[in-house]
Amino acid sequence: MQLLIALIGAAALVWLSYFGIYHFSWQRAVKFALVIVIFEGVLRKWVLPQASEQIYFIKDFLLLIAYLKYYLSREPKYPFRLSTFNIILMMAFTWCVLQVFNPSLGSPIIGLFGLKAYFFYMPLMWILPSLFQTEEELYRFLRNFMLLAIPVCLLAVAQYFSPPSSPINVWAGGQEANATAGGAIRVTGTFPYIVGYSTYLIICFCILVPMLTLEQPRIWRWLTYIEALLVTGTSFMTGARLLLSFEILFLIGYASILGLTQPAIATRSAKKLILPVILISALVPKFFAQAIGTFFERAGTSEKDSQDFLNRALSSFYEPVNAAQFKGLDSYGIGATHQAAPALRKIFQLPTGEPTPLAEGEIGRVVLEIGLFGFALWYGLRIVLMFYSWQVFLKLKSPFLRQLALSVLLLQVINITNQFVFNNTLSIYSWFFSGCIFLFPELEYRQFLSDKFWASQQHD
Repeated sequence: MQLLIALIGAAALVWLSYFGIYHFSWQRAVKFALVIVIFEGVLRKWVLPQASEQIYFIKDFLLLIAYLKYYLSREPKYPFRLSTFNIILMMAFTWCVLQVFNPSLGSPIIGLFGLKAYFFYMPLMWILPSLFQTEEELYRFLRNFMLLAIPVCLLAVAQYFSPPSSPINVWAGGQEANATAGGAIRVTGTFPYIVGYSTYLIICFCILVPMLTLEQPRIWRWLTYIEALLVTGTSFMTGARLLLSFEILFLIGYASILGLTQPAIATRSAKKLILPVILISALVPKFFAQAIGTFFERAGTSEKDSQDFLNRALSSFYEPVNAAQFKGLDSYGIGATHQAAPALRKIFQLPTGEPTPLAEGEIGRVVLEIGLFGFALWYGLRIVLMFYSWQVFLKLKSPFLRQLALSVLLLQVINITNQFVFNNTLSIYSWFFSGCIFLFPELEYRQFLSDKFWASQQHD
């Protein structure tokens, strides 16, 4: 009865909100949801810690309204084509829907939440071409979006230099932060936990590198330098080794691929990066020296520490084999290993379900949840998406769009074994930026039509 009342209430709330925010466009709802991801931790940690679990769903609620308003509107939609990606997507979605009713879950409610974790943010890909009409509009959005990094990173700096018992050093629900490195707190910024802030820095890093190579007005150029300085410096304050590894691999991949495929663009970009690289190289060791020291103290410099980190990084590749030993071709059901599953069972008084084995990496957890067949479909889908991103990158003519497409490609490739389904911050931003495979060619085509129109007007 509680579950039925909750479902009816949620449906009524969505329906009333759909009409209640009639003049609040779906475009604003999507952009606002992307901002909510950054600041929901403020509500969950300091404003309403007792409602932490409910606040978690605010961005999902906004996106649901945006989806409804977009797909029920009369404006043109991105056409559905029977491509390799869409075929695998339909197969993966069908398989995962069947896994919702896996008896091992104990209740399909857990399965529905798991289905949401895998697929709910995916429609952002097809919405993106209608969200931005020109390259200039996209640039302005990214420029304003990156401004938010300044207060978020400054809060992280304040957290680092505050004791663990400080009110600003708490996790979601008001829980006191207990993760430290070298006696200093591992910062979370405005995010509920460390992983959220680390993921946000990854997204910022992917945007900043192309932005640093772009010709901008002086004020915006220096603001971009400040953002890059803060993102780089506070990366050490997180104590997250995977974050620093990502940034190093990203820079190597970015320079190598751009240099091999577009030497002219790579040369121009290198010239633009000289000043910010000098500034960051000089200022980060000066202002973030303590953070660098505590990071390497946590990371460890001995051969044993290096071997432990390497084993942890490589464990993702043999986890599927280990996970398959428990159920073979069968599985425990989608959502079975999700961190929110215990809370859902407690709130709705659901059956416990079959206990799942421990799996730290996401690849092993995906095998446990949807089996080897589902695992092949899910990661096949992501690999095909990488192939499409590569094709779009090669075809683009605009230097800025081309470099953004390369950033998205590297975001997909480097994070292939990292938390994606179980990290909603990475999931929402990754699916959003993956829409570049539809948006960027469309922006270039619109610019071509505009140039052609004005050329014909001048000729007349």
